[in-house]
Amino acid sequence: MRLFSILLGATCAYALHASEAGVLDWHKPQVGVPLVHSPSTAPTFHRRQYESGATRSIVLSATQSNVLAALHPNNGSLAWRYLFDDEDNIVTYSKHNDVVAVLSGVGGAYLRLLDAIEGDLLLETRLHTPEAGRLLEPDNIGTAITFGTGEQASQVFVMTDGHVLRSIDRVTGEVKWGWSTPDQTSLVVYSKILATPSAIYLLGLSKSFASYTLHITSLSPVTGELISDVNVPSSVTSGFSDVLVLRDLRTSEAEPQVVWLEGKVIKSFALTPSLKAKTSAIKEAVYRSIEDVGVSEYGQFVAVKEDGSARVIRLSSEGLKVIWEYADSATSPQRSDPTYAGGLDVDGYPYIARVFWSHSFRQASAHIFASHLAEGKGLVTGFTFPFKTAEHGIISHVAVDAANPEPYKVLSRLFLTTSTGAVQLWQQDKLQWTREEGLADIRVAELVELPERKIASHASVELESFGARLRRQLSDAQDFPQYAVNFVRRFVTGSYASASASVAPAANATEPLSRDTFGFRKVVVAATSHGKIYGIDSANGEVLWSRVFGLGWAAQVGGQIIPAKMFVTRTVGDGEVPQVVLVSQRKASNGLVDTVLFHVDALTGEDARGKSPANDVLQGEDVVSGPLVEAFLLRTDLARIVVLLDEFLQVHLYPETDDTLRAFEKALPSLRIPLKSGPPGQRRLTGHQIPPNVEFTGRYIAYPTWSLPFPPTEDIRAVFARPTDPVASLGKVLGNRTTLYKYLNPNLVGVVTGPSASVPASKTATCAVYLVDGAKGTILYHSVLPSADGACDVKATLVENWLVYHYYDNEVGPSQTKGYRVVSVELYEGRGIDDKTKSSDLTSLSNETTAVSIYEQAYVFPRAVTTLSSTSTSYGITTKDIIVASETGQIQSFPRRFFDPRRPKQKPTAEEMEEWLMQYDPVTPDDPKRVLSHKYEVAKTRRIVTSPALLESTSLVFAYGLDLFSTRVAPSNTFDVLSETFNKAQLVFTIGGLALAIVIVKPMVASKRLRERWYS
Repeated sequence: MRLFSILLGATCAYALHASEAGVLDWHKPQVGVPLVHSPSTAPTFHRRQYESGATRSIVLSATQSNVLAALHPNNGSLAWRYLFDDEDNIVTYSKHNDVVAVLSGVGGAYLRLLDAIEGDLLLETRLHTPEAGRLLEPDNIGTAITFGTGEQASQVFVMTDGHVLRSIDRVTGEVKWGWSTPDQTSLVVYSKILATPSAIYLLGLSKSFASYTLHITSLSPVTGELISDVNVPSSVTSGFSDVLVLRDLRTSEAEPQVVWLEGKVIKSFALTPSLKAKTSAIKEAVYRSIEDVGVSEYGQFVAVKEDGSARVIRLSSEGLKVIWEYADSATSPQRSDPTYAGGLDVDGYPYIARVFWSHSFRQASAHIFASHLAEGKGLVTGFTFPFKTAEHGIISHVAVDAANPEPYKVLSRLFLTTSTGAVQLWQQDKLQWTREEGLADIRVAELVELPERKIASHASVELESFGARLRRQLSDAQDFPQYAVNFVRRFVTGSYASASASVAPAANATEPLSRDTFGFRKVVVAATSHGKIYGIDSANGEVLWSRVFGLGWAAQVGGQIIPAKMFVTRTVGDGEVPQVVLVSQRKASNGLVDTVLFHVDALTGEDARGKSPANDVLQGEDVVSGPLVEAFLLRTDLARIVVLLDEFLQVHLYPETDDTLRAFEKALPSLRIPLKSGPPGQRRLTGHQIPPNVEFTGRYIAYPTWSLPFPPTEDIRAVFARPTDPVASLGKVLGNRTTLYKYLNPNLVGVVTGPSASVPASKTATCAVYLVDGAKGTILYHSVLPSADGACDVKATLVENWLVYHYYDNEVGPSQTKGYRVVSVELYEGRGIDDKTKSSDLTSLSNETTAVSIYEQAYVFPRAVTTLSSTSTSYGITTKDIIVASETGQIQSFPRRFFDPRRPKQKPTAEEMEEWLMQYDPVTPDDPKRVLSHKYEVAKTRRIVTSPALLESTSLVFAYGLDLFSTRVAPSNTFDVLSETFNKAQLVFTIGGLALAIVIVKPMVASKRLRERWYS
């Protein structure tokens, strides 16, 4: 029966063919925005050296998406990436020639070793359970990795939990020895390791009343036995950011030292196994910070003086020595605060770069210092490069790689991370490539239809003169002969546009944006949490335009723009250029929260309000002086209006004009707004209505009309509504010619609840799914679901009268096992067959809104999913498919027929087979041909957006999360397009032959009739 189900589904299901992979779809693998706030996770160049003398370079980084990745510096392509689970956060990584070691989890619970160039997993071991880990802030405190030297070269030394050190074999993972502090209640937290042939040094800090005290321990690298342990007289105020370890791998003359900043004075302590050295200090200047720029293992770091000027300090046999001071580096309003970075050349010599933005020249500058050049006196080379701050924000981190091809010449590569999430590589002043990694954190996205080619190309000719219009039309007429030839060729050969062909533009195309024949090409407008909005070509994933959000008044204090919702307020169907409105929250660094709208042209990204120049940041409109409670798009016959509710439930409209006010007032009687309310443990869903009278504040104010309390153990996790897609059929005709009428209450909302944060975590906690009448608060459907060890991960979607939700069932019984479940629920009007109540037109006062027949069925699902959605078509005629994103990185479609809750438990009757019902099978068929992403791994998908094409049979699919993926599906096959195998030429020749036959036979018939008349 399962085989029959698969075959039956395949007869009407669209499957992706091998020839269409990469043609109908595209995939953009991302790595995420680099973690730049700690040197232990920040981007860095790494050069792998082979025994033959050859080298290969990569750029390594841990990212905010919990990914460790390597990029090819020559073109920015992805060399490899390793995805970590969301609960297994990366805390630190370290590189050593052919291997990269990474710690993840609470306190460094897991150690993994990866091949530096290929990314292959070489070793994975658990050092302790995550539950037993020591939770420290930030999470990289108390963890460190370093590689052994000399006889210990095969070992990696790992610090976890701030007090446990292990020596682990790099090949087998065997723990050679382990050490932990004798006093587990000690206040000392170790976070730095230095491995030498004679000793392993652990550096920790112990908290005192107003500062930290430096604590150093030396251990034997062979046995892990304690050699010495000392508290260094010190007073460190800013924790480990003011402490670094110096040694010079290029020479053995200088002893390693611990350097820290104490009272604006740089102090140091020489590291010897006995730890009997004395503290020394650099007293000739007052310093405000010291920075480990990545070359501390080569004896250099940067110290910033009180006036902002920077010095390079090097470790020598005499101790610490100032070897360079950057000229004109003091703080100035003419330039930004500089970023410092260190790197190596192929011979292992260190370089330190100073990068800053010049407000005067509107360019970025880089000064590269090489201490070994100019006969050991040091040499600085500099250049400016045209970094576009209006397009990419500000530079937040720099990694540097350098080369010295000639004695007094330095060539550098800069890997930049920007505030908008972009990463760039510059070779001197030439931009080599850019990756928009901010797209790995899209918050909201919408697909916007493109205009027709004629409209698109003539969009800017409204104000042209008569002469200009005449010249343009004469110019257009030059193409008519070629058009006529192409038309005849298409008509004769049947070579029309294909529904299975790519709609991506040519590589060097300069034509304005326009839709294709079938409407497959659209603009994906997406906004990220990194302060940027993008326009993406749905045909190939290329970025068409992007704009950086302006902070308005918050630019003086700093802040962040967090997208909340996006609405398409104008479409091509309105006869104008499409536009979108982004509703966002602006969180200023001083704690104030405002609601800001950004109104943009979907084709170009230009400010639709005309207040922000195209070459500047995009400024928004402050609409609410406070946080946002709810926002939605009100569609009326007159206009599309963005409605916002502030914390006082006051109504704000955008745009707020006389026309929109009249349209809003006309829609008020039917407007119902359910909102979440109440503190944790007292959550409730409260319905609101807006009275027709304006309050004394000059605005409409929503007031509660009903309240639905939830149990104290439940907290509202999500509220979702039915999309406003068209419904082609109001009912389902059964095999016996009776009808089930769909329940299409426009106020229907779904609610997912889970364990409340106010209740202690329990494995017996439950989740729940509700369907509620948003007009009066009546519960129409309720299902209690088991939680997965106290966690609730229910994914649900509601379309037309169909609810589908997915969850994990960990309960075991005589007739069931643990696994994932999908529940399909259909709602129909009345108490049964042929009971029609016209639910879509009923008023909220009617009792008939609660007259519902519910059909429900559960199925075993093959795997976990991260999100699910349904297909969307122009008129709603095509059968709906469910599109799911699995945790394994697949995007897969499942026909509605598989989840029909009316599937009979026995062999289908003739009437049921007329409805295409198949016998119930509790296991959902896992057809690999339904995997839309085929060979692609679409990682960590958070949402799937579907949009109709011009063809009723086809739905566009856009999935975003860590990666971006787009394709198109035809749930009922492309019934509105001729098959690719259809012989169009034969049809043309047949029609032509018939026409010719008519031409030949017609005079013969006329002559025959004439003769018949003569003889009649």
